[in-house]
Order: sequence, then structure tokens, then C-alpha cells
Amino acid sequence: MREDVFYHKQEWKPGNMLYPLPAVMVSVADKKGCDNIITVAWTGTVCTNPPMVYISIRPERYSYGMIAQTKEFVINLTTRKLAYATDYCGVKSGRDVDKFKSLGLTRQKASKVIPPLIGESPVNIECKVSQCVPLGSHHMFLAEVVAVHASQAYMDEAGKFHLEQAEPIVYSHGTYFALQDILGTFGYSVKKKK
Repeated sequence: MREDVFYHKQEWKPGNMLYPLPAVMVSVADKKGCDNIITVAWTGTVCTNPPMVYISIRPERYSYGMIAQTKEFVINLTTRKLAYATDYCGVKSGRDVDKFKSLGLTRQKASKVIPPLIGESPVNIECKVSQCVPLGSHHMFLAEVVAVHASQAYMDEAGKFHLEQAEPIVYSHGTYFALQDILGTFGYSVKKKK
């Protein structure tokens, strides 16, 4: 492709073009113990201290009511092996199917919240909602991270966690992608050469 083509751009109507995004499975539960999994791409980090994240969900989604009721959820990171489950949990409603059962996923007890962890996920982030912000089509749940669980399968002898070995996936314009190549580590652009 010719390099000068990159400088010729079309202007589009305003829209969400911040891609790729993490594709996560969010586990939720109501006060009676009924649970569900919803796939979310509108998610991210908002604060380090206290550790906070957000997820944005349409109010008509089945999981929305569960989060509104308990003010808790678990963000479960996804992998190449979980790609099918990630998609399934985004297109099937928990009103119609038990997603844990139909996908053969393992419910693990969380330490600080009611919703279960997804056992097959390499990282589970327990969250307690501090605020719900109605934004339009989606409402944003701002939440404090109250516990993090990392699979020992991806820890080396020194105790360093290697998420890349779990083959995490991302979502971009309706497509799931695997992350493969390491291009550098934080600060490599200014690191002194040996």
C-alpha cells in the first residue's frame, strides 16, 4: 500500500472508534443467587488509587438488573480458548439459558462479592459498584476493585505473572483478535542502550 494513502481520510459521523477493546465476560448475580454472564467491550480502568474500573451496559440487558440490585460484578479476562464462550455470552440472553451450564464453565466462589468467578479465566476482578451513571444508550457502572485472582498456571518461578501465555483476546469492529507479538515493554522507548 502506498504511504501517501494514509494521509487521505474520510470524515465520518461521530461514533465509537476507540478500538481494539478488551472483550471481557462479566459474571453477575442477583440476591437470590441466580447468576449470569454478559460479554462487555465497553470496559476499562479509571483509577489506580483506589483501584477502579467501569463497565457500560444497556439497561434492557438481563444482567443490568442483577448489577443494579447487588451492586457487584466480576470482570473475567478472556483468552483464545474462551473466544467461543465470549461470543456466546454476548449474543445469548441469560433469560433463556444458563450460560455456565451450556458452555461447561466452572463457577468459582468469589471472596468479596456474590457473583461467581469464571474458573477458566486467567484473571478475575471482583468489583463493587460505587456509582451508576446514565449516559444514554448505556449506563456506566463505576466500581472499586475489591479483589483480584490470577491463575497460578501463568506464574513463573519468580512469581511474575505472564498473561500473554494465556493468549488474551480483544474486540474490534465486530471481530475478535488474538494478541501475539510483543512490540516492547513500558518505557522501552526511553530506555538507555547497554
